[in-house]
Amino acid sequence: MFAMVLRETRPIEENPLVPEDVPVPEIAPDEMLIRVKACGVCHTDLQTVEGDLALPKLPLIPGHQVVGCVITPPESRRFAPGDRVGITSYHSSCGVCRFCLEGRENLCDSASFIGLHRDGGYAEYMIVNENSAFVIHGQFSDAEATPLLCGGVVGYRALKMVGIKSGQNLGLYGFGSSAHIVMQIAISRGIKVSVFTRSSNHIASARELGAVWVGAANDESPGLMDGSIIFAPAGDLVPKALGALQKGGTLALTAGAMSPIPELDFDLISGERSIKSVAKATRKDAEDLLQTAASIELQTVVESFPLNEANAVLTMLKTGYLRAGAVLIP
Repeated sequence: MFAMVLRETRPIEENPLVPEDVPVPEIAPDEMLIRVKACGVCHTDLQTVEGDLALPKLPLIPGHQVVGCVITPPESRRFAPGDRVGITSYHSSCGVCRFCLEGRENLCDSASFIGLHRDGGYAEYMIVNENSAFVIHGQFSDAEATPLLCGGVVGYRALKMVGIKSGQNLGLYGFGSSAHIVMQIAISRGIKVSVFTRSSNHIASARELGAVWVGAANDESPGLMDGSIIFAPAGDLVPKALGALQKGGTLALTAGAMSPIPELDFDLISGERSIKSVAKATRKDAEDLLQTAASIELQTVVESFPLNEANAVLTMLKTGYLRAGAVLIP
């Protein structure tokens, strides 16, 4: 099968992903072979190939927001050949530790993740644990569904962590595909959304989707936020977001890796303000997000590229050239 393989981490400008013909993977018990139809491109993929994340294995095939078709399912289980499924970054965990028993398998010390511990969707085929695949509702095309499976589900978990209600103010820092999804869910729940971004394209998009205020992180918002989410991997946004956060509010950080957070004055976290990191997401998060997306007729904006252009697409992501969620098509 054709795949884009990472053998050595390097800056994306040096084209670290190598096109190769590799064997179709063999399934183990409880796994399925998937024919990849579309794989979303995530900022975590960029951090992976450039070496910002510690990698448990090399060579590695990146990609962890996949829509595909079941080829070989396990015996008498959840899916049949031909079923269309979505795959998030979560692959498996021990099932017996405290976190797994509490439904927080994303925190399991033995958890494995696709595109990190296991080969992912920058390929024609991949394998996945059958319990980590999800039904994709028919209203979404293959490409349109991919942003839901990483940015969508992680953003959904962040929104739950922030815990704000109808009529309250939510701040979103950065306005990529994850923020687009979170904003639509929040507005459907009567939450007022303010967006902090410098991009002229993102400013226009946020206003079009119904933001009550849009400006840069250094601008003074019209009021304090009851909760905020930072999507960008920029630690210097943390004190700025805390400074605009209401007492008792929560700031959620969604990035898989982040630049150093500056020293914080105690005043920024006084008044029971809290900071929480989002460690990927659980299977329940994925199921709930996909159901929510279908029920509110959520819209995603994507642009598709051939799989062999993965290096170029990641370069565009790094330089801010992309205007929509990028999707690779094998």
